[in-house]
Amino acid sequence: MTTIDYAAPPSPCFVLDEARLRANLERLAHVASESGAKIICALKGFALYASFPLVRAYLPGVTASSLAEALLGLEAFGGEIHAYCPAYIPADFDAIARLASHLTFNSVGEYARYRDRLAGASPGLRINPEYAEVETALYNPCVPGSRLGVTAGQLGGELPEGVEGLHMHTLCEKGSDTLARTLERVEAKFGALLDQVRWLNLGGGHAITREGYDTELLIQQIRQLRQRHPQLEEIVLEPGSAVAWETGELIATVLDVVESPDAEGRPVRTAMLDVSFSAHMPDCLEMPYRPRVLGARHDASPEELAAAPHRYHLGGQTCLAGDFMPDYLFEAPLRPGDRIVFWDMIHYTMVKTTTFNGVQLPSIAIWREQPRAGGQLEVVKRFGYEDYKRRV
Repeated sequence: MTTIDYAAPPSPCFVLDEARLRANLERLAHVASESGAKIICALKGFALYASFPLVRAYLPGVTASSLAEALLGLEAFGGEIHAYCPAYIPADFDAIARLASHLTFNSVGEYARYRDRLAGASPGLRINPEYAEVETALYNPCVPGSRLGVTAGQLGGELPEGVEGLHMHTLCEKGSDTLARTLERVEAKFGALLDQVRWLNLGGGHAITREGYDTELLIQQIRQLRQRHPQLEEIVLEPGSAVAWETGELIATVLDVVESPDAEGRPVRTAMLDVSFSAHMPDCLEMPYRPRVLGARHDASPEELAAAPHRYHLGGQTCLAGDFMPDYLFEAPLRPGDRIVFWDMIHYTMVKTTTFNGVQLPSIAIWREQPRAGGQLEVVKRFGYEDYKRRV
């Protein structure tokens, strides 16, 4: 699974496993080669630029949703920059346009305002097919009344003059079967328009590197899409999660163990950690979901929980009352100094951390494939008071 020595990094610390990242990139490159699609890295999901020399060897560019991401793409990645913002900030637009090869607009009105300032970028429109198999409304871009994209009804069967591409983003960690069903709806509503553009961006949310994902179906879907619409010069996928899926962990340390009674008087033990779910793993509370912890169970039945000798809540660093995750079963008692390892914490985690409560941001490290002068562990970034002070 991994060769990382979890005792080696400072705590707290995000640790990327370079070998696992390469394995994901090789799979993405295979899909691109076999399908003819262009796969780029969505910086909103994965922006660890210390790893970009490796990523750039497999992927030709990035997608940016802000001027900051576009600049990072230019300075740290190179290659193509595909840009999309829900609404472009006027003061930033010209700089983004100069950097971008592709510019997607969220509305017809916004395209009309900026169409004379494209600086050579290829313009596109985000479409909303009004269909998405996303269970959590927070992540569903096609909910009724969505602010994201233009519906077929709003376009009225024709594109504004000069539009060269269409962009859809309806998936969230979904399989290629979901994409197949989605493309059926897209072509039913926008099929005639697909024959009027030269590129189609299928967005992110493709869980290509997840175990069990049907890559052959994805390749088949893209090939068939190109056959049905032969004028499409580019079909683009921009995964974020798939690039860094299960490539690294967040390492924490137990600081204290506290105990208090539940509503029925039974003791509840909480291991207080040097990380925060609110500040360092916000999706755990927003989605919500229960993160996997190595060496622990989090899926026990009520009967198992009641009988478990080493049952703990995991408590975060902030003063937010809900900054904890309940009911993890460990094999042995937890004590101050024990390491806690949260699995799969590289994508959509580092990019969303905050310094709420002045809580220190976790360090960032890479476990290199080959040892360097200082060993396999390379700590690429540490944070402190000045990082907090700059943000308030």
